[in-house]
Amino acid sequence: MSISETKDVLKFLEVFPKEVQDITLWLRDFVWSTCPDCNELIYDNYNALAIGFGLSDKASDVFCSIAVYSSYVNFGFLRGHEINDPDKLLKGGGKMYRYLSVKQQKDLPKAYIKKLLLESVVNATARLKPGKKVLKGATLVKAISAKKRRPNTIN
Repeated sequence: MSISETKDVLKFLEVFPKEVQDITLWLRDFVWSTCPDCNELIYDNYNALAIGFGLSDKASDVFCSIAVYSSYVNFGFLRGHEINDPDKLLKGGGKMYRYLSVKQQKDLPKAYIKKLLLESVVNATARLKPGKKVLKGATLVKAISAKKRRPNTIN
């Protein structure tokens, strides 16, 4: 699959409100247009739909992600603590992950986040182990949780 193959993403998004679906698809397009050679890893988890973008088929090589919740979407960076965020827009107090909550398109300062996104790709590339198989432009469903705590989900 690739960016043009949206069947699985759309299926997983069905349970979310239209506004959340639209923001998710817009963010997905933003990442793909900025990093067309990345891979998309989909995790349909119990409390959120997580879409990671990376250099391989492994979560450890993800450089950014979209976490979809019932009323908002988080756009974040794995190893966000290692990228330069001069305006201190990214949230998160954990050891590695930094994010920005997006409820509307205007919540994402595109030019600023694009710079962070490109820096996170450089960072992920530098950490890639020599000889590791790199994929380009693939969409992979990595996990589907049987039980879910999300809107409109019956389990």
